Amino acid sequence: MTTLTEADALEGLRDALGLLKDREQVAQRLLASSAKHSFDPDEELDWDAPFEEGKWFWPPELVSLYDTPLWKRMSEEQRILLSRHESAALASLGIWFEIILMQLLVRHIYDKAATSAHVRYALTEIEDECRHSKMFARLIARGGTPWYPVSRVHQQLGRVFKTISTTPGSFTATLLGEEVLDWMQRLTFPDERVQPLIRGVTRIHVVEEARHVRYAREELRRQMVTAPKWSQEFTRITSGEFARVFSVAFVNPEVYTNVGLDRREAVAQVRASAHRREVMQNGARRLTDFLDDIGVLRGVGRRLWKSSGLLA
Repeated sequence: MTTLTEADALEGLRDALGLLKDREQVAQRLLASSAKHSFDPDEELDWDAPFEEGKWFWPPELVSLYDTPLWKRMSEEQRILLSRHESAALASLGIWFEIILMQLLVRHIYDKAATSAHVRYALTEIEDECRHSKMFARLIARGGTPWYPVSRVHQQLGRVFKTISTTPGSFTATLLGEEVLDWMQRLTFPDERVQPLIRGVTRIHVVEEARHVRYAREELRRQMVTAPKWSQEFTRITSGEFARVFSVAFVNPEVYTNVGLDRREAVAQVRASAHRREVMQNGARRLTDFLDDIGVLRGVGRRLWKSSGLLA
């Protein structure tokens, strides 16, 4: 795999977004930011504080059934209960995704110089993801809801993906998993209608994930310029398929059963919801614009992204 240096950039190696940045300089800046702005959730958050009566566990506009006919029939108490279960389901999804991401990062740095800033930052990101996964698990337990694992089919697809994924495919999937949730969490942590513990968890995640997104974006730009054409095309197809899996797995349908709703009716109304479609596309728009600019959303891959519902 080609390693881009600052000299390469100065010689004009670029993509549609401009000159590519030096890999080591990017990593050094991210390492400096990590040293200043990293958190220990066990110490930062008040895990023993009681939940506040009448407060949400996820902003109501981001709850999957919001503004559907079923939502309009639900009591406020049942709506808040659904937000509690959906928050747990998203935390469960986050753990699944971050475990995949950690494996992909280890694969990425396997044959690279361990003394490089690029590798040291990857190891730092793995540390962050370990803390995030533990934080999400503790949040689920604190909320008194079930753990919501992805389906067995999606578990197996995850195993296949992390085995066959190319480096650019891995970073595309990383961004998909991080940026949609990041958009939602940026709306959540300042929202005073939401439980303080949820706001604290999302604040930590947003601050630390901003570095992960920068690392993945810079590396994906480099990969889409330097990777062989077959790898670029494979990335387009696998990322589109991963988008389809991600959109289906985003909310576990068991949440509807567990709050006393008819599961089939709820799933059907979510699928038909124009509001929900707009939420998901807004959450993915910054990412899909970026992927379009650097040449990922082309051909079959673009059609797969459209079928996922994340791309208009």
